[in-house]
Formats: sequence, C-alpha cells, structure tokens
Amino acid sequence: MRFLISLFFLLFTTSSFATTFKGEFVQGSFILGKTEAGSEVFIDKKKVKVTSEGYFVFGLGRDRKNDIVITINEKKIIKKIFKREYKIQRIDGLEENKVTPPEEVYERIKKENKWIGEARSINSDLTFFKNKFTIPVKNAIITGVYGSQRILNGKPKWPHYGLDFAANEGTKIEAMLDGTVTLVEPDLFYTGGTLIFDHGHGISTLYMHMKKIFVKKGQMVKQGDIIGTVGSTGRATGAHLDVRLNWFQTRLDPATVLDIK
Repeated sequence: MRFLISLFFLLFTTSSFATTFKGEFVQGSFILGKTEAGSEVFIDKKKVKVTSEGYFVFGLGRDRKNDIVITINEKKIIKKIFKREYKIQRIDGLEENKVTPPEEVYERIKKENKWIGEARSINSDLTFFKNKFTIPVKNAIITGVYGSQRILNGKPKWPHYGLDFAANEGTKIEAMLDGTVTLVEPDLFYTGGTLIFDHGHGISTLYMHMKKIFVKKGQMVKQGDIIGTVGSTGRATGAHLDVRLNWFQTRLDPATVLDIK
C-alpha cells in the first residue's frame, strides 16, 4: 500500500510540472522556455537542446503567421503567434548603383553570406542564452529598428533585421552577453567590420559596421567586455552599430532581449 501511495505521488508530481515561457509570442520574439530537466523538446518538428536545469530556447521569425507547436515529452502545447506592423518606406528616383550592387561583387557577397550562415548554424552546449542581455553602446540613439523595410525604385529590399545604435565613430562597444567569438571579419561588403558570438543552443549575436575589433575568433568574452568601436564600414551611411540576434537562421528582434526605452 505504501508503495502504491509513493508511486501515485511520483506520477502526480511529474505530470503536474508546469512549463513556463519568458517572452511574448509575437513575430520576431526571443522565447526562453523552462521545463522539467531531462525532457525531450521539439519546436514544430525541430528537436532542441535542453539544459541540465530544464531551459530551452527558440525564436519566431519576422513574418511567421502560423501557430507554433511545442512538444514536450510527446505533450503538445500550441501557441498563437501575433502579428506586428512594420514601417515601410518607399524611395524612388535613386541611381541604380545605390539600389543593386554591381555584378562583380556577387561572388564576394555569396562567399561572405556563407561564412555568416555557418556561424549562425552552430548548436553548442553553452548556456549563456538564458542570462539577461545588456545594451552594447552607452548613451546611443536608436535610429533603426527590426522589421522595417525600404522599397527603392519600386524594388522591395531586405527588411532590416537589426537594431541600430547611432554614436560617434570610435565609441566603445560592449559585449551584450557572455559568449564565444565565432566570426571576425574586418571588411565584409555589406556589414564592414563584423563580429559573431555564440551563446549556446543556436543563439548568436552579430555586431556590424565596426571601426575596430579587439577580439579574436575562438575567444571567450564576458558580458561588458570592450570588443571594439563604432564605425561606418561596409554599406553604412553614417557611424552606428547594427546588432542582430538569431536563433540558427531565424532572425529575431534584439529589442526583445534588451531594455530599450
């Protein structure tokens, strides 16, 4: 009898464990989940890692429309995804070379995009992603937001997938979170001086248009470390830092992990 009571208590406490989520189920959001340690978790049909404490992470794309299915130990949780409105700007009458890059740089762009894609695909066991992010440039002005898009001479361009911090050239940039440096490139065509950090479980951050870079590939960096300075390198029209947040190849809104007023 005592064995049956103990077994019932074990089954009750196991089945009643509540999975929690931090983050809004809105397009572009970073979502941190916590469930019972040792659980098997799928986001849609993709199996994701779970830390020894039960944390897991995923993100919602800019244009995601359908509900998301989270499966934990074969139990499904379905969450509705809410849409956002994005700023669309139309500019006509521009010179064509300001709209489309010349053909001679296509191969370069393709190669550089491959490097970035490889860094974003890393699925390490690091668990820094569950910690709080901090703003990378102090006293900066936000001049560009996630999701906005320009239509130049009638041609829709890629949406802006980052957050722009305008500051004087040479202003110090701090690491937003602990992580490992996975890409260091001083002169990419679009993004100029570029850094990528891995924070674990497919979460990465990108820092772009930098003037100087103070870290090396493979280096472990602590939150708040000075990693470089603000510049206007690459296809930039002024000094600023463009930061990006990714869950593997899904581009997320950095404002969903930063205290932006």
